[in-house]
Amino acid sequence: MATKTTRDEGHVGRKSEGVTGAVAKDDGQRTGPRLTSEQVWQALTKRSFAIFSYVTPSGEPRSSGVVYKVVGRRLYIAVAPDSWKARHITASREVSVTVPVRRGGVLSLVAPIPPATVSFHGMAIVHPAGSPEARSALEELGGLEPPERRASATILEVIPEGTFLTYGVGVSLRKMLDPTGARGRVAVG
Repeated sequence: MATKTTRDEGHVGRKSEGVTGAVAKDDGQRTGPRLTSEQVWQALTKRSFAIFSYVTPSGEPRSSGVVYKVVGRRLYIAVAPDSWKARHITASREVSVTVPVRRGGVLSLVAPIPPATVSFHGMAIVHPAGSPEARSALEELGGLEPPERRASATILEVIPEGTFLTYGVGVSLRKMLDPTGARGRVAVG
């Protein structure tokens, strides 16, 4: 059975509502990591792969892996101009992003250690191939886009909104065994 969650049902909180840092237990105590927005942005900047999700104009969910680069607290993604992402995101602009953060070093090769994650929702702006914004962003992307595709690439500019939801960021590997202690919320900032 398919279900849909509206934006209000998926609401996780805002800074003005006191949601910064750790996740509150039912009794109001804070658990989990005490992260700052800057620490989460540093984790995002060190990575380049994300799962990018959106809803088509007909209401169907889509997700795909993308390579991105953080520039000025925005994520930039190069896509083909005729891709589903370029066509469908123009309609709603609402997206969701999850960035896996590899943990465990060599230990993760032999033990089932899941990656830490940073998830957020945001608005995406589609910059058509050849536009001044796309050309400027392609310069920032550097080697992420092959030279033969640079002239034809459409750029998605993702502006995170609200709150970063984290799992396993800023905690020890042992603490990741405790889901409540490994989760965090941080205002995008």
